[in-house]
Order: sequence, then structure tokens, then C-alpha cells
Amino acid sequence: MVERESLMIRFLYDTVLGRLCLKALVRPGFSEKIAGLLSCSASRALIRPYIRRHHILMESFEAVEYRSFNDFFTRRRRPEALRIDQAPSHLISPCDGLLTAYPIAPECRFQVKCCSYSLEELLRDRLLAERYTGGFCLIFRLTPRHYHRYCYIDDGHRGETFSLPGVLHSVRPLCCGKYPVYVQNQREYTVLHTEHFGDVIQVEVGALLVGRICNATGRGRIRRGEEKGHFEFGGSTILLLLEPGRVELEGQILRRTARGQEYPVRQGQQIGWASAPEERSLTE
Repeated sequence: MVERESLMIRFLYDTVLGRLCLKALVRPGFSEKIAGLLSCSASRALIRPYIRRHHILMESFEAVEYRSFNDFFTRRRRPEALRIDQAPSHLISPCDGLLTAYPIAPECRFQVKCCSYSLEELLRDRLLAERYTGGFCLIFRLTPRHYHRYCYIDDGHRGETFSLPGVLHSVRPLCCGKYPVYVQNQREYTVLHTEHFGDVIQVEVGALLVGRICNATGRGRIRRGEEKGHFEFGGSTILLLLEPGRVELEGQILRRTARGQEYPVRQGQQIGWASAPEERSLTE
């Protein structure tokens, strides 16, 4: 299903007056104020209209009384509704979302819509970025209707989480074609030392009206399917950076990306598999 841009997004990003308003809206302070309003008890009145508008099926979520709209937005699935592919060699999606996959070019860049991105700008670390040349960048775009909690893709160990300040543009396709949002927006990244896919970098990117990225912090043991963190209100994005020769991706994902289309995925769903050791040795 093709997602249509809202009138508000078209106004903000496609008109002169809208772009003037945008300068104030993308500042983190504005999103923090909105987050404060959505965390008060009066915001509960927004929950039912939001469920209807986005056709959210509540049967799969824990039956609790929500104290605020943000409490609802960060709701948890019932344990029996979490479907995590258990085959160790299968690469799983860390979240619900709309997936695109891009090769990382020799100059450490990948192309999304009309924007060319540099991994060095994304991570603010040139040496780390160079390790992913020839690999893949997977982009999972979460819309307001999606589940906004995300998990680890494999067993292994978590490195330190790094927070990079920035603004908060929308991550909708229209906006990504006009601004390099993934290197301008607030974001956090963690190097995950995984057992089956090498060192994977997971990047969480904030977006317009997303007040907070809430991650587990510090080094530690991680388990496949275990919760890594969540976003508060708004659409947002997760990026996975994969080293060259580590993963084979489902062909349909690559074909749809080549046609400019996103591939719907669910948290825990298989999206690829680990490359065989003999295949990896040719690229290392």
C-alpha cells in the first residue's frame, strides 16, 4: 500500500511559509514540550481517536489502563504475540516498520531518494565507518501506526551507546528527498558484537515530535529478541549497518528497494541469513 503524505507534511516541506515554520518545529525543545503535554493524564482523550485513525488492533497488546497518551504509545505486546524467528542463522527485523536496503559504496556512502549519505557523517567516526564499506545499510521506517519497541537481532554483547545531537525532521519519504535527515536528526548508535553476523551497528534516529529515544545503556550480554529500547511519540527510524560478506538479504527486499518501494516487516521476522564461512573469506 502506498503511503500518502499528509497535508501538514506537504505544507511544511513543500511551501515557503511551511519551511519558515519548520525551522522552529525541528528544534528538540519543541518536541520536548509536545512530549510533556502527551505525558499528562488529560492526553488520554487522544488514545481512542488515534487507534481508530491508524487501524490499530489492540488484541495483541497488554491489557492495562494507560495513564497518558505516551503511556499508550509505548505500549507492550503480550508475550504470546511476540513472534521471534528462532533460527540462529536467520537475520531478523529488530522492529515493525517499512524496510529498504542499500549497498554501502566504496567511498562509504549510500543513496536514499535524492540524498547521498556518508557513514562518517552518520557516525561521526571515520575509522568505524570504513569497516562497513561494501556492506549494507538497512533502513526501517516506523510510522505512527507501528509498534515502537525494538529488539536485538542476535545473541552477543552490546558495546557503549553513543548519543549524537541534532534536529528532528520528519522521516517520511517526501522529507528524506529534501533533507539528509539521517545525518541531521538526533540519533543514538550501538555496536553489537553478534555471534552470527559480526559487528552490527544499530542506529536509532529521532524524528519530528519524537521527544526521546530510550535505550538500554552500558556494555552487557544481549539475547536475540530481547528488548533493546523504544521511541516515544512520533514516527522514527532504525538503521542497521552490516559488514561486507556477513549477510545475504531476501531478494524481494532488494528488488522492492530498487523500484523505490518499501518492504513491510514485523519485529522478529526473517529478512536474511548469515553468509557461509567460505563466502565470507572471499571478502575479508
